[in-house]
Amino acid sequence: MCTMISRRNFVLAASGAALAAAVPRRVGAAGTKTNALKIPQLIKGSPAANKVYQLGIADGTSKFLPGLSTPTCGINGAYLGPTVRARAGDRVTMRVKNDLTEPTTLHWHGLHVPARHDGGPHQVINPDQIWDPSFEIRQNASLCWYHAHLNEQTGEQVLRGLAGLFLIDDDASDALHLPTDYGVDDIPLVIQDRRFNADGSFEYLSNVGDIELGYRGDVILVNGTVAPHLELQRQRTRLRLLNGSNARIYSLGRADDAELVVIGTDGGLLERPVRTRRVRLGPGERIELLLDMEPARTVKLMSYPASSGGMGMMGHGMGVDNETFQIIEFRAGRLEPAAVSIPDRLIQVPQWNPVQAARTRTFTLDMTTMSMGAMVGPAMDGSMGINGRSMDMDRIDERVPLGSIEIWKIANMTPLTHPFHIHDVQFRVLDRDGGPPQPYEQGLKDTVLVDPGSTVRVIAEFADFADPDHPYMYHCHILEHEDAGMMGQFVVV
Repeated sequence: MCTMISRRNFVLAASGAALAAAVPRRVGAAGTKTNALKIPQLIKGSPAANKVYQLGIADGTSKFLPGLSTPTCGINGAYLGPTVRARAGDRVTMRVKNDLTEPTTLHWHGLHVPARHDGGPHQVINPDQIWDPSFEIRQNASLCWYHAHLNEQTGEQVLRGLAGLFLIDDDASDALHLPTDYGVDDIPLVIQDRRFNADGSFEYLSNVGDIELGYRGDVILVNGTVAPHLELQRQRTRLRLLNGSNARIYSLGRADDAELVVIGTDGGLLERPVRTRRVRLGPGERIELLLDMEPARTVKLMSYPASSGGMGMMGHGMGVDNETFQIIEFRAGRLEPAAVSIPDRLIQVPQWNPVQAARTRTFTLDMTTMSMGAMVGPAMDGSMGINGRSMDMDRIDERVPLGSIEIWKIANMTPLTHPFHIHDVQFRVLDRDGGPPQPYEQGLKDTVLVDPGSTVRVIAEFADFADPDHPYMYHCHILEHEDAGMMGQFVVV
């Protein structure tokens, strides 16, 4: 079962541990036998007028390592959940049944929905309870996802398997003739890292680094598959990647150093394809790639040490995520040729002019302690917070006028990189320390990496849903940091 662990109790218990004990073990192993990639089930909802999706949350048992069984949680299965597929304009009802022995939630990450249906910490689903939020899909074609978001328990429940993908289609994306045959040339890739105990169970919160640095594993899973490979059937394949890890940041690239072709990010397609050798993907972020495969070839997607963002040898902060390891291997099968060339232009991405912004809000990401000693920072009731305050379920931190366009300035005051996520909206990244964002960051996004000592500005419009009684969240998407208090609440009024 999903064991509940209080983040405040963990901080107290782990406060005397040494940071050196928290350094993750080496990722991956040379010569590991590969396994065929599992593809999550696709569900499209029924009936057509008001699509109903049945999602059952329950305990399960999974086999990741030879000869060992792992207690897990899943949605419509033992581990992870099905891929939900809907279209812009659809009216959908998500009928979620909790068959666990403890409460949980399901947050629709990246979806623009009313706050009372957002699935954050306030929309608790108790054991044996059914929660059935209903809403209209009001956004562009995009790769979103859903995951547990229980207050102070998000990291542990997501680690056990409570997450899945949410695909949205629309007419504009259909007209581009991109690959859309799910599981054939449209491939979902949920990337996670895990550690295992000797008995096969997941190892979690076993050292102070799990909460201070965020949990990192030494085994990579893709769709719950260890050391995966996939035999491709089409010359051109669309890869939809989610960083579903609790804390690890991936620096993705091909082993042959060929360029990646990026066509989309969190909130949908880019205006033009972007060719780059590296893509940095933080927890909660998504990226869409096109892979053109030649016959009898093998392509390995890797994660490399970080070397950008002004971090130098410190990588993503404190020297973490600086290893090289394989994510997945793609093999050319009998390839059907691509029907059309890759379009030069994709879609028109919404733009907001900074001069339209009614207000600029500043958010500082704060930590007060690490294992090497106290840090300079504000006095908070927990070890982590935003604007000097740890998360409080009874406190509304910001009130945003309905229909307003705002700039949010996120300043990282810590020695770690943090992925900052805003519920309800998709935003545009304006700049990083006054300079332009990466080309592949210039579409719509809901999560952005903020490096140590840096400031990122984003702009968004808060449209459609006003509700003074039901808040949305903004938080670090390192789940252990979120659970430790690096989260705040806003209402649209």
